[in-house]
Amino acid sequence: QVQLVESGGGLVQTGGSLRLSCVVSGGTFSSFNMGWFRQAPGTERESVGVISWSGDNAYYAESVKGRFTVSRDNAKNTVYLEMNSLKPEDTAVYYCAARRSRGVAMTPQLYMYWGQGTQVTVSS
Repeated sequence: QVQLVESGGGLVQTGGSLRLSCVVSGGTFSSFNMGWFRQAPGTERESVGVISWSGDNAYYAESVKGRFTVSRDNAKNTVYLEMNSLKPEDTAVYYCAARRSRGVAMTPQLYMYWGQGTQVTVSS
């Protein structure tokens, strides 16, 4: 079955950077459109950034535009989330997700495969 494993989370100070990775196994990675999502306590899961199967197209939530970058390496079955200029409000559990359907999507419900999540904490 398809499995997604995130890594790279941790504690960072305001203004710092982190890079999250998500390795996908059990499927043809290059056929998946991928997304990064996050969820803080007491809130709904929200989109952060998504990327097409080819890596040619990426879209971001307004709150992270200009600070976060999604990329992928299809040879390594890995999708990345580069996070710069981190703010305390970026604190959340970050999840990667995959969908086979054509086209990228910012809606979590449209993704069928999910990782277990990795905690990102930004201290003020």
